[in-house]
Amino acid sequence: MRRDRIGRGALAERDEGRQHEAEAYIRTNFRLGKAPAVPEISLYQPHPGSRVTRFVGEDGPSPYWAYGWGGGTVLARYLLDHPSTVHGLRVLDVGTGSGIVAIAAAKAGAARLEAVDIDPVATVAARLNAEANGVAIAVRVGDGLAAPPPETDLVTVGDLFYEAALARRTAAFLAACHAGGIGTLVGDPGRKHLPLHRLRRLAEATVPDFDRRGDVPAAVYGFEPGPLSAPGRSGTARDRSRRYPPGRSPAGR
Repeated sequence: MRRDRIGRGALAERDEGRQHEAEAYIRTNFRLGKAPAVPEISLYQPHPGSRVTRFVGEDGPSPYWAYGWGGGTVLARYLLDHPSTVHGLRVLDVGTGSGIVAIAAAKAGAARLEAVDIDPVATVAARLNAEANGVAIAVRVGDGLAAPPPETDLVTVGDLFYEAALARRTAAFLAACHAGGIGTLVGDPGRKHLPLHRLRRLAEATVPDFDRRGDVPAAVYGFEPGPLSAPGRSGTARDRSRRYPPGRSPAGR
């Protein structure tokens, strides 16, 4: 028992030291600037001299938190353009990365914000970005998909459908949230494993996506308890979407 306590204490001390190191690295090597397509939000962003891969290490977790992704960007844009979606609600952002969605929800008037990410460095980045935007967000390290649905009003998820296994876990978690009466919003640029047959498209916009090195169409969805159409067919959801033609996207405002 004593050894277990000592071991846990050593791990906690190591993790705390890593988080201090990450904070110093981000403050020193990133630049604070307006988020692409979401200029209301400022984020610490890398530049060619940041050497992000060197910091996380060749065997370290991919630094998703350092870059802008289409799903998080379009979801943040949607929340700022539709503040009534989150105003006065308790919101949990799963896989928060840079924290852009949680920050947007806070700016839109959410009553309480919690952001979770499995990568400890991501939680540091999200906390620093929240502070830079003057919003209060409770950020924690953890697997947000592993626990039962939390006590919250709305769950937001951006860019979590890029791998088959992760997509299945995300869909199962969102289904459990829906069954528990919790609202769900998904942001995604149409990646391969996105379960369109379980989604109702609410809005779409053209936004930048780091993975595709340029602007891509992305959409915001509500998760549904059962299929809206046959798997692999997105016609029903697409027909009900709100479209923003090129040049008139909310991302260009």
